[in-house]
Amino acid sequence: MAIIKCPECGHPVSDKAPTCPNCGVEIAGKVNLNVPQQNIKENTNTPKSENPKPKKGISRVLIVSFVIALITCGVVFYFYHDAQTSKEQEAYEYAMKSTDPAVLQSYLDTYTDAPEEHIDSIQNHLNSLQQVDKDWTNALVSDSKSALQDYLDKHPDSPYKAVAEHKIDSIDWTLVSTTNTNDAYNKYLEDHPNGEHVDEAKDGIKNLNANTVQPEERVIINGLFRNFFQSINSRDEQALMSTCEGLLTSFLGKTDATKSDVVTFLNKIWKDDMTNMNWHINNDYKIDKKEVGDGEYEYTVTFSAIQSKEFNDASKNGKSKFRISAKVSPNDRISSFNMTKIIE
Repeated sequence: MAIIKCPECGHPVSDKAPTCPNCGVEIAGKVNLNVPQQNIKENTNTPKSENPKPKKGISRVLIVSFVIALITCGVVFYFYHDAQTSKEQEAYEYAMKSTDPAVLQSYLDTYTDAPEEHIDSIQNHLNSLQQVDKDWTNALVSDSKSALQDYLDKHPDSPYKAVAEHKIDSIDWTLVSTTNTNDAYNKYLEDHPNGEHVDEAKDGIKNLNANTVQPEERVIINGLFRNFFQSINSRDEQALMSTCEGLLTSFLGKTDATKSDVVTFLNKIWKDDMTNMNWHINNDYKIDKKEVGDGEYEYTVTFSAIQSKEFNDASKNGKSKFRISAKVSPNDRISSFNMTKIIE
């Protein structure tokens, strides 16, 4: 037998008693003796304050969890904000280097909350580009070299610089090709050393030189024949030979003539009784040129000259007119010489 607490009222009672003497609840055979005593219902008069209270520990866990969550959110926000700031900075630097207004406008539309100094810089840069576009449109519509050059002077770093230079180059070349002179071609090469028509300008000069006798060439040819006849007037054999090639294809009808043949001619026309001789060249040159090598030319020359002769016997004095046909080599020497007396 054992003394237990009544499961109903908690009054001490024998486990063999048929009923609780206090409340009358059945005891014998009804109470499980293996149930731990603390699990048996206690007297209803037991104060509630004796029950366990785990609420304080739970509150602590909730507070710690909240703090951890708050820190996590802060860290995430920091890295997100830092990433956004870096992205904005990269976009700002790219836009400031760009010359495309669309890029700058895209920055302004995307980063509306960017630093004020960034927005101001981008806006100023955009305004500048828009002004460049406006000036370019005006210069382009004018299609004038002076307007295009003024535009380049005003906007040396313009994105349209290459197009403006191309148009100026084209305008100059149109004028040069129409003028078609050595001076015009040389001026183009001077103004546009890397121009688009440099090769054409050089070819133009070459073609002119091959087909057109230039003023400086006329001066050389005229000086050559003046020296030739002045040497005859003064009977200067050395000076006369210096005006001729060593071998002339033709000289007064003789083929493959030498300088000796030229000297023989000099002595032949000076008669023993002649006191003076003077050759006067008329300014009626006709000169043709032919390219005989790379940049080398042969000139065919025709002109008239008057020979005046004075003798001891004045009755023999007189003048004769001759038509001269000659050739000048690339060395600026007479390579062929023939003349015919003109009967007037």
